[in-house]
Amino acid sequence: MYSPPQFEEQRPEVLLQLIGAHPLATLVRQGPDGLVADHVPLLHMPTGHAGGQGQLIGHVARANPLWQVPPDEELLLVFQGPQAYISPNWYATKADGGKVVPTWNYAVVHVHATLSPVHKPEALLQILAQLTNRHEAAQTHPWQVGEAPAEFTNKLLAHIVGVRLDIRRMQGKWKVSQNQPEANRHSVIASLAGSSQQQDHAMSDLVRKFSPG
Repeated sequence: MYSPPQFEEQRPEVLLQLIGAHPLATLVRQGPDGLVADHVPLLHMPTGHAGGQGQLIGHVARANPLWQVPPDEELLLVFQGPQAYISPNWYATKADGGKVVPTWNYAVVHVHATLSPVHKPEALLQILAQLTNRHEAAQTHPWQVGEAPAEFTNKLLAHIVGVRLDIRRMQGKWKVSQNQPEANRHSVIASLAGSSQQQDHAMSDLVRKFSPG
């Protein structure tokens, strides 16, 4: 991924925070007829060994050939964070000769990983429980996998395969107006905060948080 130095983000805790907040990954691989992309919600799990960046776990349909990739084949996973259009009208420097143009702000994480399938029912059920517990946590009465009849759950397990993705490396890009003068960053923050779009509010917070100095 092309990333000028001012937009580069490599801190693992920042990258993993975005992955946790935006867990739907786009997995890109080389298929027999060219590039293939799958969309899979994943959950990060730390590993015990020092220096490791952990694993991402999830599941796919058994009919999906994704889980059959060779164990040494590296996959590209894209996690898209907040993103927003930035209008030239929002730049304070527009009044100084009008030398401004539109752009797009965004935060994104690329993960390179290898995949191992999970077939054993007990291990697969554990993955389902971990994913469910994570995403049900905000519910008033969180649903649990055990609430569904065991016979029903066991039948469904036969149609899915768990996946464990060992992280090889990660790269983040936070293009959030760091290249703009202070006056423009302030006006962009205010314009985004005043928008009716929720994603613009999230970008306003990122511009404020990642402003130089």
